[in-house]
Amino acid sequence: MNIAVKVENLVLQFGDFQAVKNISFEVQKGEIFGFLGANGAGKTTTIRVLCGLLIPTSGSVEVAGIPFNVEGNADLIKAKVGYMSQKFTLYNDLTVEENISFTASLRKLPREYYEKRKKELFDFISFNKPANTKVSDLAGGMKQQVSLAAAILHEPEIIFLDEPTAGVSSAARQKFWDLIKFLAKEGKTIFVTSHYMDEVEQCDRIALMSAGELIALDSPAGLKKTTFCQPLYELISKESSTTAEIENISSKVKNYFESFESYGQHLHVSPKSLEKWIEFKSLYANEFDIKEINPSLEDVFIRLVEERER
Repeated sequence: MNIAVKVENLVLQFGDFQAVKNISFEVQKGEIFGFLGANGAGKTTTIRVLCGLLIPTSGSVEVAGIPFNVEGNADLIKAKVGYMSQKFTLYNDLTVEENISFTASLRKLPREYYEKRKKELFDFISFNKPANTKVSDLAGGMKQQVSLAAAILHEPEIIFLDEPTAGVSSAARQKFWDLIKFLAKEGKTIFVTSHYMDEVEQCDRIALMSAGELIALDSPAGLKKTTFCQPLYELISKESSTTAEIENISSKVKNYFESFESYGQHLHVSPKSLEKWIEFKSLYANEFDIKEINPSLEDVFIRLVEERER
């Protein structure tokens, strides 16, 4: 069986508030699976259920072939998964060695295994500082890599990473993603959330969440293709430069497009039809520099998520 995570009709409710609303999906072994959505969309809540940290209100969940709704299985699931939260989870006032050792004690790892595994992971993240270096003295990118090492110390099959690169440099983010890809090649399943679209592009498939609902699920290329059936164009006003001027010209032309988003002085638009596009050009072509562009995941996100939540 190649399914690492199976979710069917998952609901999670806190009092009168339904944080996750009847979602279903599967994640394949060895897949880098992206979870995308605005803050409060239900991503972290879903991850916490899959890690065995929250009990579903209804629905069924299987992680690493283990069904959640059997007494005692939550602990079995926890042994199969690694979790790195969106908030930095190591203790700044402890050394790297003390943090890793503390994690090993929580996992009840044998000393000999821990020493061997620690060396493997330090090599994996290219950690070349003394092990007695305080975490507070590490650069942000290295802190996140040490946090990843702690999360996978027990060699989990499935690794949940909740915004793992938030607030670190572009170079550190790319280094972290190199580690993610290496883990996936080794057969680990990676379940990751991120607000960086260049990172999400590197996922095999992406699930889009909005207000607790799963609204789209496909590869990055598939999402772009199905979201924009009409061509996408970039319009740059030849005359308008101030925000007020751009808003004024936007209000005049907006009705010609099914998708219309402003990126500063650039507009990304998708016509309602070929007829509407021809009509727009006959009236306004002289006012814009126009070129056809490929949709980005940011275009997809705005179209499917942000427009839905307005």
